[in-house]
Amino acid sequence: SFLSFQQAVVSTQSTGIRYNARVRAGRGFTLDELKAAGINKKQARSIGIAVDHRRKNRSQEGLQANVLRLKEYRSRLILFPRKASAPKKGDSTQAEIDVATQLTGPVLPIKQVLADTTARVISDEEKKQSAFQTMRMYRANAKLVGMREKRVLVHAPLVGYDED
Repeated sequence: SFLSFQQAVVSTQSTGIRYNARVRAGRGFTLDELKAAGINKKQARSIGIAVDHRRKNRSQEGLQANVLRLKEYRSRLILFPRKASAPKKGDSTQAEIDVATQLTGPVLPIKQVLADTTARVISDEEKKQSAFQTMRMYRANAKLVGMREKRVLVHAPLVGYDED
């Protein structure tokens, strides 16, 4: 359990070929992520959760990961009641408040998940193929597809044509 004055930050995918394997801290959670975690957007701001109403979820995996972060944050958060004599629903119990400690460091640090790659021997078939040559053929085929279709259409009437 922790007591925090920092904001819980969303994890988002970095952009660009060089950085897209990295997960980074974002500006805030989307409204869909908050809804899935069962947290009201006004309440989220009041308990230290950053909210970004402009962000959109582009993948179900990212949404689920951030919902899990929100639920973990909510489960570890200790909310002090405004009035100690009259605690409201959602406030922590006296026992939890007594054991609360101030958090130092980042709130729920983002863990980088790297794909597990294992080395293997290159097969003879892979050695024979040239990646450059394959890509060059695909580019040439894509470039010439229109000209080849036109050639087929122009010469098609001549193939079955008889002057009898």
